[in-house]
Amino acid sequence: MGALPLLSLVVVTAVWGVTFVQVKDAVELYPLFAFLALRFAIGTLTLAAPAASRLRSLDARGVRWGLVAGLVLAAGYTVQTAGLERTTASSAGFITGLFVVLTPLLATMFFGVRLGLVTWAGVALAVVGLALLSGVDTGELGGDLLVLGAALAFAVHIILLERVAAGYDAVAFTLLQMLAAAVSLTVVALALGQFEVPRGWTVWGALLVTGVFASALGFLVQTWAQQRTTATRTALALTMEPVWAGFFGYTLAGDRLGAAGWAGAALIMAGIVLSEPAAADALQRLVRRGAVAGS
Repeated sequence: MGALPLLSLVVVTAVWGVTFVQVKDAVELYPLFAFLALRFAIGTLTLAAPAASRLRSLDARGVRWGLVAGLVLAAGYTVQTAGLERTTASSAGFITGLFVVLTPLLATMFFGVRLGLVTWAGVALAVVGLALLSGVDTGELGGDLLVLGAALAFAVHIILLERVAAGYDAVAFTLLQMLAAAVSLTVVALALGQFEVPRGWTVWGALLVTGVFASALGFLVQTWAQQRTTATRTALALTMEPVWAGFFGYTLAGDRLGAAGWAGAALIMAGIVLSEPAAADALQRLVRRGAVAGS
C-alpha cells in the first residue's frame, strides 16, 4: 500500500479540524440550516463538472447508497453544528472523534461482530473522558450530547462507505452524497425561512472552506483513500481529526478546557487509539460479509 492515501487523509483531517473553529464563528452570524445547505450546494457545484460524465458508471445500487450516505452526512452535520453552538470547538472535535469507538459498537449491535477486552477498555476510557469533558464550564452538556449524536452518524457513514463505495467511481459517488445533503438541507432551510444573503468574510470564508475543501474534496479523498488503503490505516488517519480540532481550538479560538477538560480529552484519545484496531477489524469483517452475501 502506498503512503499517498494515508497522507491525503491526514491532510483532510487537518482541514476538518480547523473548520470546527470556522463553523462555530459562522453560525453565530448566519442561520444553521441555511449555512449547511449552502455548504453542501458549494460542494455539489465543485464536483458537478468532473463528475457529470461519470454518473453513468453508477448502477441503481450505487445511486441509491450514494444518496443514503449523503442523507446520513446531512443528519450528522446538522447535529454537530447545532452542538458547536453550545460547546467549544475543542470539545466538539474530541467528541466527534468517538466515531472510531462507536464503529465497532455498531458492528456488534447490528452485525454480531465480537469485540475483545481491549476494545471494551477503550470504550470505558472514552466514556470517562466524555464525562470529564462534559463538565467543562465553557461548554454545555446538551451541546456535547448533540456532537455525540454526530459521531454516531459519522460511524454509520464510515460503515456505509466501507460496504458499498468500493468498486464505484469515487467522484460520482461523492457528488451524489453532496447533492443529497444539499437538497435535504435546502428543503429544511426553506421551510424554516432561514435563507438570506450571507454577509462578511467570517461566513463566506467558512462556506468556501467547508464547501470546497472540507466537503467536496474532503469526502472525495476519503472515498478514494478507503478504496486504496486498509481499514486500519483509514481509522488511524481519521483519529487525527480531534487532535487538529484541539490544536486549532487552542491556537485560534482561545479554548481553555482546564485540567479536567484536557484530562477528558486525553482519555478520549486513549480510548480511540485502543479501539482503532477493533474498528478496522470490524469494518473488514463487514466488508467480507457483504461480499459473501452479494455473491
